[in-house]
Amino acid sequence: MSRSSPSPRGSARVTAVLLLLAIVASSWWLGAHSRYASDLFAVEPRLVTPRGDLAADEQATIELFERTCDSVAYIEPLESVDSPYTNETRQYPTGTGSGFVWDTAGHIVTNFHVVVGASGVLVTLHDGQQFEAQRVSTYADKDIAVLTIDAPAGALHPVTLGSSRDLLVGQKVYAIGNPYGLDYTLTHGIISALERDMEGIGGRRISGVIQTDAAINPGNSGGPLLDSAGRLIGMNTMIFSESGSSAGLGFAVPVDTIRDVVTRLIAHGHIVRPGLGIKPGNPEESQRFRVDGVPIRSVENDSAAAHAGLRGYTRRQGRTVPGDFILAVDGTPVPDKDALMDTLEQKQVGQTVKLRVVRDGQEREVPVTLQEVP
Repeated sequence: MSRSSPSPRGSARVTAVLLLLAIVASSWWLGAHSRYASDLFAVEPRLVTPRGDLAADEQATIELFERTCDSVAYIEPLESVDSPYTNETRQYPTGTGSGFVWDTAGHIVTNFHVVVGASGVLVTLHDGQQFEAQRVSTYADKDIAVLTIDAPAGALHPVTLGSSRDLLVGQKVYAIGNPYGLDYTLTHGIISALERDMEGIGGRRISGVIQTDAAINPGNSGGPLLDSAGRLIGMNTMIFSESGSSAGLGFAVPVDTIRDVVTRLIAHGHIVRPGLGIKPGNPEESQRFRVDGVPIRSVENDSAAAHAGLRGYTRRQGRTVPGDFILAVDGTPVPDKDALMDTLEQKQVGQTVKLRVVRDGQEREVPVTLQEVP
């Protein structure tokens, strides 16, 4: 049986229907798109609501930053590297830190641990000018360094000095520095504790340290801690953190200590320390002999202590016999060697002080004329 083929008239009718449907669909799509486009262009952008005045505390913070940021410096310790292919020696940054302008004579203050071991130090001021430090004077015991740069006085904006003696827990504080190399970063918080003790990089205790919850991170070291009046009250030095980032426990060397040390470093290039010329013992030795003072382990020849007749340990019949224990200096108790050094640093070389000592179980007063010690 043969199959019949579609008639030409039927094929034409199907084609016409499909064409009509395509025309209707296209018209609908074009119309819808046109209406969407016209609706889109008809929508007006939302208006921006005026900000209004800043809050008083915001204005105060902004003004403080603008007033003090010129006093902050960017510190880069440098390392000298000899090229294996040429006779040239080049210097490369090995880290970043912060600092602040002390005066218009070119003195910049930072932490000792920021510059320790560096072959040079590059200082960048707020206006972008860079200077390599010509002299670096340090005092590791207080983690303080003074850099001297040859900068024009007009480029130097000294920080305003405050006092750390009258600080109160709860005061607002502001830290400006270069955390992780991000320059001129401002953080703020409060003084969360006072009179903390902190072991400095030199291994000696730093007393009277300020504790703050203002965010301090690596790179902030050496930067200023300011009060709400924009005055320097401390130098951000270290953080307590198990992760390496700020955990809300930052510590700053108090400005009263900074002022004393920096003045001496500028005047002499090093710290002229008054002392006795002794080798003190450890707290364990005091505990062993049940004396709340500093044991004198040995006395240097021709020293201030030797001239005053102070005694160190001796050996008798195969056993160690204790010498003198220093209990107080001019009435100030010195329970350990750090306290003794702190107290003596408040004196002057050549000044005579009265030591209260214990010898053979008996207390006595011994006058000693202080000498310069390393």
